[in-house]
Amino acid sequence: MRGVPVPSFLYGTAWKEEDTRGLVERALAAGFRGIDTANQRKHYFEAAVGEGVRAALDRGEVSRDELFVQTKYTFARGQDHRLPYDPKAPIRDQVAQSLESSLAHFGFDAVDSLVLHGPMYRRGLADEDWEAWGAMERLHHAGKARLIGISNVTAEQLEELCGLAKIKPAFVQNRCYAEQGWDARVRAACAASGVVYQGFSLLTANGRALKRPEVEAVAARHGRSVAEVVFRFAMQLGMLPLTGTRDPDHMARDLTVYDFALSEADVDTLLRAR
Repeated sequence: MRGVPVPSFLYGTAWKEEDTRGLVERALAAGFRGIDTANQRKHYFEAAVGEGVRAALDRGEVSRDELFVQTKYTFARGQDHRLPYDPKAPIRDQVAQSLESSLAHFGFDAVDSLVLHGPMYRRGLADEDWEAWGAMERLHHAGKARLIGISNVTAEQLEELCGLAKIKPAFVQNRCYAEQGWDARVRAACAASGVVYQGFSLLTANGRALKRPEVEAVAARHGRSVAEVVFRFAMQLGMLPLTGTRDPDHMARDLTVYDFALSEADVDTLLRAR
């Protein structure tokens, strides 16, 4: 994508705390080559993500060219007291400071993707959003963020951003709910603008839907777990899924989703699951 190799599966690092480094190392050893994090200490331990990545690089288990590392800038309202920037600074400077902190965590000159963690408000794009996006565009032009994207958006917000931004987002990352057609409206807006949709909480946000007998029957027919079926389903819909599993066996099994395919009827069954 735009000259940046992007894997088709990402390992998400939210809510791992003291286990973060070990889990990142485990995910890379299992075969994941995409790591998603955020410079938001409230929910992520990005410094430990960097330690895990650097350890794998130092051991020669993976090369920098093989890795896709994505981080996020988070507005102060989404942070706790452990801020990676000066909260009194203009937002454009906060974005730059946040990325410099992220680069220091990884020991990199550039991240592969920098994502705005979410708009300031639930509707529309505020002046703060545009200031942050402009700063991200400048960091892209400076070569410090190879791709830029946005998270936790509505279809209308994405359409506004794509219509007015100098650089359109490469990615949208949203929590994906089965009851909303697996975020059908946002996925349609992504498809219309050539934006890659990253889906997170595919399992945790959809417990009831995934326990339906017809979904379990699809998994049984393929000899797979429901989780594997969901990740394969997401890929066949054109999503780039995230998993945040802590289980080494699940990490390995998740990466076998390339070994089977769902039928159109299977996909329809998942689409109708609520």
